[in-house]
Amino acid sequence: MKRLYIITVLVALLSVSCNDWLDVRPDTEQKDKDLFTTYKGFQDALTGCYMSLASQDVYGERLTMSNIESLANLWYQFRNSTRYEDNDLMNHDYTGDYSKTAVKTIYAGLFNVIAQANMIIKYAEKNGDVIEDPAARAVITGEAYAIRAFCQLDVLRLFGQIPQGASRQVELPYSETTSIDEMPAYYSFDDYVVKLESDLSKAESLLKNNDPLFQYTFSELNSANGNELSDSYMYYRQSRMNYWAVKAIQARMYLYLGKKDKAYTLAKEIIEAKGADGELVMTMSGETDIAKGYKACPSECLLYLSKYDVKTYSSVFLIGNKADQQAGAGHLVISSSMLSDLYAGQNTGSHNRYLNCWNRNVKDASANLYGALTKYYFADDAENQMLYYQIIPLLRMSEVYLIAMETSSDLDEINEWYHDYMLAHSVVLNEAGFSSLSEVSGEMVNEYRREFYGEGQMFYTYKRTGATTMLWGNGNADENVYIVPLPETEYNPNSQIK
Repeated sequence: MKRLYIITVLVALLSVSCNDWLDVRPDTEQKDKDLFTTYKGFQDALTGCYMSLASQDVYGERLTMSNIESLANLWYQFRNSTRYEDNDLMNHDYTGDYSKTAVKTIYAGLFNVIAQANMIIKYAEKNGDVIEDPAARAVITGEAYAIRAFCQLDVLRLFGQIPQGASRQVELPYSETTSIDEMPAYYSFDDYVVKLESDLSKAESLLKNNDPLFQYTFSELNSANGNELSDSYMYYRQSRMNYWAVKAIQARMYLYLGKKDKAYTLAKEIIEAKGADGELVMTMSGETDIAKGYKACPSECLLYLSKYDVKTYSSVFLIGNKADQQAGAGHLVISSSMLSDLYAGQNTGSHNRYLNCWNRNVKDASANLYGALTKYYFADDAENQMLYYQIIPLLRMSEVYLIAMETSSDLDEINEWYHDYMLAHSVVLNEAGFSSLSEVSGEMVNEYRREFYGEGQMFYTYKRTGATTMLWGNGNADENVYIVPLPETEYNPNSQIK
């Protein structure tokens, strides 16, 4: 595996300085001796990981809003758009220059983050005693393991084989190295999964009883006022790999692998978990958040990325609330018929996502109407923007509920959760809900599509369920569609065995 992922320049985020984090000369290694000699150095290194996760080349855009959603055929194909090249991804043509560049950029971004997490893990084992508080040391290390696993899971979901009934086996790199000269080993699907499970198990073990969430609530930790934490770095746990985020990643992983019993147990544990105050750790917040204009549902995020300029750059390709802008001029929108398909059978008269998360009045030069996603758009004078608007969701309670419903075998339990889920979208169900288990899985796929638009979930949903067609897709979907080829610079002669 060639050294595609050169560590990149990191810009200071908010008030946290990371100027000492990296020496970014491409032919040198990090100034690790200096960086990891203090707790502050470990903090800066971990902050650097989150900043890289939030890069537009990774979860700041490509793996949430644009490229990954194009792979799931979620955007309308404009023939005269400056983003017309995204059509190559929509058509799953991985041979063109645009597709190759996009894939290479995503791949490099993921392994850039992984390399940074590996550095923290390495020095936590080697020099972690410079962090005097053992709980803080465990949290820092646990977060690094969780970040590595989070990225490696998406390497598997994007580049790996079909999780069920694969006829093509794909070997992939699982990086545990920090050296630019040491090539990570490639693993078969099953061996790769063992690595994932191990990293998440380590993260869970390190965070358990050490994460401040075992003493305080998410809400309390979103403000340093009135709390007694002596370590200010341990606040704002929703923007960090916390204990419950790790449990949610495990549930997501097991659902993807088809291990429904394990996914169900984890999802139910999260739903029923109680915090230090005796209340539920977290519930779905769509009804209250969206009513306040918090369209990314921050109150139900088990993990989000802080991104101060998300509105600025996403407005370039997601039109937002600017109804006077024309569709097709470099924007990612959906047609009116797609919007109708998306909410088919739903009560759009009260449905808060339909009413508030889409600008349904965007027009092209011919006055044709389109829908524009407003999830990342907000008023310039909105209050407390950092906590409620300038975020990109990575794990939400809505997903946990969908996992639980899809994997439960108890119809009464499913319907109870489904009523709660729909109520979070301002829809009161008068009927009982699902009449049979066979109805559930199909509706869960529809809900993934409605719920996580612009969050990068649908391509993986199609892939894990083995969908032979995609809504709004062109033709059949098969392994040639779902297995995104590794960048040519990363080709391993044993990586794809037919």
